[in-house]
Order: sequence, then C-alpha cells, then structure tokens
Amino acid sequence: MDTNNTQPRDEKLWKAARKRVEFKKHLLVYAIVNIFLWGMWAFGGLKRGDYSFPWPAFVTMGWGIGIIFNYIGAYSGLKDSLTEREYQKLINK
Repeated sequence: MDTNNTQPRDEKLWKAARKRVEFKKHLLVYAIVNIFLWGMWAFGGLKRGDYSFPWPAFVTMGWGIGIIFNYIGAYSGLKDSLTEREYQKLINK
C-alpha cells in the first residue's frame, strides 16, 4: 500500500473516517471499563459471600445509550444527507 498518496483528500470521507475511528475507540473504552466494573461487583460479592444489587448495570445501560448514538452518528449518513438536501433546497430557490 502506498503511504505517499498525492491525491487530494475528500473532506467528507475523511470526516466520516475520523468519526468511525472515534467510535471504535469509544467502544473499546466502554468495554474495558464495563468489564472492570462488573469484575469488581462479581469479585466483591464472591469475597463477602453474597451478591448485592448489580449496580454496574446503571453504568452499562446509561453509557450504552451514548454508544448507540455515537454509532448512529459514525455509521449513518442521515445527518449529512439531510443537510445536503436542505442545502439543495436553498440553492434552487
């Protein structure tokens, strides 16, 4: 693969690629933190001999909603296509 690409960069594609990379980083951090929190809960219950209310569920669900919106923003072109459509309406007036 040629790393010295002299072609001009398509800004829309570059922006989409950056959003996708950021989503993947966000998802990785989400997974690592949630594994750690659930491990704390599980091993804490093992040590005490009982399992309390699964408090990491609040973090998993709340942050999961954010992950879903981040995914939609990174992988759906809906926002860009809506903006483009409105722009075309303004041009044609």
